[in-house]
Amino acid sequence: MIARTIPNLFTVGNLFLGIIAMLLAFRGEPTDLSYAAIMVIIGMVFDGLDGRLARMLNAQSDFGKELDSLSDIVTFGVAPALIMYVVVLGDMGWTGILLTGLFPICGALRLARFNSSTSGNTGYFVGLPITAAGGVLATLALYHNAFPPIYLVLSMLGLSYLMISNIKYPNFKKVGIPRSAYWVTPLVVLIAAIMAVRFPAQFPMVVFIPLVFYALYGVKKNVKRMRRKRRRENTEEEIINL
Repeated sequence: MIARTIPNLFTVGNLFLGIIAMLLAFRGEPTDLSYAAIMVIIGMVFDGLDGRLARMLNAQSDFGKELDSLSDIVTFGVAPALIMYVVVLGDMGWTGILLTGLFPICGALRLARFNSSTSGNTGYFVGLPITAAGGVLATLALYHNAFPPIYLVLSMLGLSYLMISNIKYPNFKKVGIPRSAYWVTPLVVLIAAIMAVRFPAQFPMVVFIPLVFYALYGVKKNVKRMRRKRRRENTEEEIINL
């Protein structure tokens, strides 16, 4: 029974971090915004660990799956959208309110499609995972003084689209980890927490870079796939016309 509870504790921790992120965002201070983004990033660590722990402990369940989705929509859907609302969208009136609602809605659609999928292929995700999209958006908000607001809005719309798109992304959650290596789980969480506390301004920005590359990777692969398909169709058409 205790073993089955451990993964759910990580999931609940993820949810708690999302709630804290929203509360920090509404305080509105620059340092609080940095910590709000950090809460989302640490939530990503928890989200990556709960599934692996469930598989290691043979504690997978429908309850855990549903709890994970509900936590994800809060931490990686609602919280990043509210952070963006505080820094940019709040000055746009009803347009900002609608844009704030759009991101978690697309995240919910992404999660619902994932949960209802009957595909047995675990090598990729269809659509940008809400975890990555939320991480990008939460850390992108910290750059609000460096870019015109329109760039941030377009980025938010782009991330919303990528979540509900059919673009394929690598599924790193299924990468196996030896049982002997699971002792490092508390160490990973501790290191992430220490880095966040010691470097609250720099920590989110360091994580921002690989998340953006991950989001763009799927787009690049999709464009290459479409080009290959178009060339193949053109070749077949030329053969038929001969």
